[in-house]
Order: sequence, then structure tokens, then C-alpha cells
Amino acid sequence: MRIALYQPDIPQNTGTILRTAACFEVATDIIEPAGFNLSDRALKRAGMDYVDLAQVTRHLSYEHFRNASQVARILLFTTRGHSSFQAFDYRPDDILLFGRESAGVPDHVHDTADARLVIPISSATRSLNLAVSVAMALSEALRQIGGFPENGD
Repeated sequence: MRIALYQPDIPQNTGTILRTAACFEVATDIIEPAGFNLSDRALKRAGMDYVDLAQVTRHLSYEHFRNASQVARILLFTTRGHSSFQAFDYRPDDILLFGRESAGVPDHVHDTADARLVIPISSATRSLNLAVSVAMALSEALRQIGGFPENGD
């Protein structure tokens, strides 16, 4: 299981996501360009000392990421998804892909995903915070595959 962030905009969200990934021993792919310097103080502040524990791979482009991820299914979490993230059957080698906070992903990325999943929310609202969405999706995926780390590891 991996998390992938497509051109993230907000260092605080990315730091929080890296902290979450470190806590659950899940690697993270960052597809550049990011909207901030990856050594940004806000990134380190949000991720605290967990950023150093995170397994991060940076990719120069979406194409580079796709080439490196050929054997895994790429599951895009999007407001344009048709299947609920809770009804989906996850596999241990899946990559959970999330778009930019400001714009999601472009159509060519949307079209190449193996599945497009949605986190259903109230019709009176637009979206969840990216870090919250990642935590919800990762929790459901890990629950299904029995992938939570043992307590005390």
C-alpha cells in the first residue's frame, strides 16, 4: 500500500500526510512539481519529527511516477469518482492517489487511473481537507487488507 500526492499545494497538508504515512508504515510518492519547497519549515512543523521517518519517493512528473508504478493499481480519490471508497476491494499493492488541493488532477491523470473513488460527503459541502481524506482512505484500505502495524512495533 502506498500514498501518492499529485503536485501538492499546501505544505501543512503534506506534512500531516507524511506523519500519517510514517505512523502506519506506508510509503508516500510525491509527484512534482509541488507548490512549495519540500524542505519548507511548514512541512516539517506539520509532520514534526515523523517526516524523517516517512518513506518518500519523489517523481519528476506523472509519467515518471506511472513508469515506476507499472505493477500496482492506481486508485484516484476524486470528487468525480463513481464508486464509494468504502465499497471498493483494496489490495496490498494498491497506490492511493490524491490530487492537488487547488485543482485535483488533470484529465490525462484522471483517465489513466485504474479506479476513481469518492468519499461521499454532504451535498451542501464541496470537499474535505486533503490530509483528512488521505487518513480516511488509508484507514479503510488498511482495515480491509489487515495492514495496520502491530501495536508496539
